[in-house]
Amino acid sequence: MELDRADRHILRLLQDNARITNLELAERVGLSPTPCLRRVKRLEASGLIRRHVSLLDAEKLGLRLTAYIGIAMDRHTPDRFASFEQAVRQLPEVLECAIVTGQEADFLLKAVVRDMRHYEEFLLGQLTRLAGVTGVHTSFVLRQLVDKTALPLPGADDG
Repeated sequence: MELDRADRHILRLLQDNARITNLELAERVGLSPTPCLRRVKRLEASGLIRRHVSLLDAEKLGLRLTAYIGIAMDRHTPDRFASFEQAVRQLPEVLECAIVTGQEADFLLKAVVRDMRHYEEFLLGQLTRLAGVTGVHTSFVLRQLVDKTALPLPGADDG
């Protein structure tokens, strides 16, 4: 999909605040409301805008420990991986899960938990019980240095 300057400006503004009104968005982009809304609808219909979400403060919810967890599997078969993927999607603590290369892990998870006791319950009660899991290596976040959700946009240097 070809993005012009106005599309990129709309996307930048929506990444920063998805609750911005169409009227304010149109004003800030320099369009009238109807064409602005049409552009947003087109960006949504194309799948470029996947969804609108609210970002919550994990610490204020008592989720003070973030872990990056490498998972090694016993077999590298499509059915084993599919089974793991389906199971890990059901774990509310898991925010992200990716198949990775370049390390001993097959999957890399990002999880949030209340504390070390919660992590232990999560690890022993759920993760290690998933079929095929043979190894777990966890790194804990000491301090988050960069925490953003906005993607870099091609041509973003044009204001």
